[in-house]
Amino acid sequence: MRNSRRGAVDPFIVMDVMEAARAAEDAGRRIIHMEVGQPGTPAPDAARRALASAMQDDALGYTVALGLPALRARIAQLYGTWYGVDLDPARVVVTPGSSGAFILAFTALFDAGETVALGRPGYPSYRQILRALDLNALEVESSDANRLQPTPADLAPHDWQGLMVASPANPTGTMLGRDALSDLIACAQERGAAFISDEIYHGIEYEAKAVSALEISDDVCVINSFSKYFSMTGWRVGWMVVPEAQLRQVERLAQNLFICAPHAAQVAALAAMDATEELEANMAVYARNRALMLEGLPKAGFDRIAPPDGAFYVYADVSDLTKDSRALAADILEKAGVAVTPGLDFDPERGATTLRFSYARATADIEEGLARLQAYMAARRDM
Repeated sequence: MRNSRRGAVDPFIVMDVMEAARAAEDAGRRIIHMEVGQPGTPAPDAARRALASAMQDDALGYTVALGLPALRARIAQLYGTWYGVDLDPARVVVTPGSSGAFILAFTALFDAGETVALGRPGYPSYRQILRALDLNALEVESSDANRLQPTPADLAPHDWQGLMVASPANPTGTMLGRDALSDLIACAQERGAAFISDEIYHGIEYEAKAVSALEISDDVCVINSFSKYFSMTGWRVGWMVVPEAQLRQVERLAQNLFICAPHAAQVAALAAMDATEELEANMAVYARNRALMLEGLPKAGFDRIAPPDGAFYVYADVSDLTKDSRALAADILEKAGVAVTPGLDFDPERGATTLRFSYARATADIEEGLARLQAYMAARRDM
C-alpha cells in the first residue's frame, strides 16, 4: 500500500533523544534527564486512590463524548478560582490529552487548505498535526526583544485564518502579559480569524500568574491538560473550552474521532484537582530547580537564555558553541551523561543553534546535571 502525503510529518526529535538516553541506561550508564518535558512525580496520591476505588466498583465503560459531567463542572470551577471567570460547564470538553484537543480544534475550526499562524520557536506537534489535517502552518519568527512571543506586527504581513499562541510557552517558558495577549486576540478577531490559546502550563508560574484568554474574550478556544501542573502525562486526559456556537460541532467530532477520553483517567483527574497540597509541593521543587538552573547554566557557559516565567524549561542560544545543536546534544549525552533537547524541534530555522533544558525532575538530579554540564564545558574549553 502507498503512504499518504498528509502522513509525511517530521519526527519529534526529543523522542529520538529519549531513545538514545534509554539505550545508554540499558548499557549501564546513569543519565540525567533534562530532555523530557514531563514532571518526575507521579499522579497525585488522591488520583491514584480514586482510580483504585473506581476499579472495584465501576465497569469504567464509555463516558459521554464531552466527558464526565462532574469533571467538566470541576474544571469550570477552576476557572473561577484561578481567574475569576464564571464559566458554564457546558462549554468544557474533556479530551484524550491536549493532543486530542488540538485535533478537535483544528478540525472544527478550519477547512483543508486554510492557514494557522504560530509563533516560532514553538511546540513542534502544532505544525505536524496541522500538516496531517491538510492545513498550513504559518510559522512567524518571534524576536528576542519580544521574549520569543509573536506580536501583531509580526503577523500583519501574512494571510491566515487562525492564530495559536502558548503562554507559558514551550520551549521558552515565557508568558504573554494581559495587554500582549489582548492585542493578539484583537488581531485575530479583527480579521475574522479563530484564536486558540494553549494553556497547558498554567499553574506552573513563578513571579506572576498566567493570564487565560478567557479573561479577555469568550470568543476563543482554550486548551489545557492534566499532564503538567497535575503531573499526569501518561494518563492522556486534557480539556478544551469552546464558545457555545462551536460546542455541537466539537461534540460530533469527539463522538466520531475518540468516542470519549479514557474513563479511568477522567476519574483520576477529578480527584487530582483537589490535591492542592501535593501539587503545590511539586511547584516548590520546580521553583527551586529554576533558581538552580538560572544560576548554574550561565556558570557552565550557557549564558544566552530567556529567563522562564513559567513551565519548566530554559531555552538557550548556543550559537557561540555550535551550528549543529543536534550534534552538540549528542556529544553532551555521550560525554556528560546529560540528555538535552536540540532546538530543531521547536525552530527549524534557528534551532540549529539552540538547546532546551528541562528542570522538571528531582532537585538532586538537577544539581548533578548542572555539575556534569559545568565539567563538560570546562573540558570543552580546555580542548
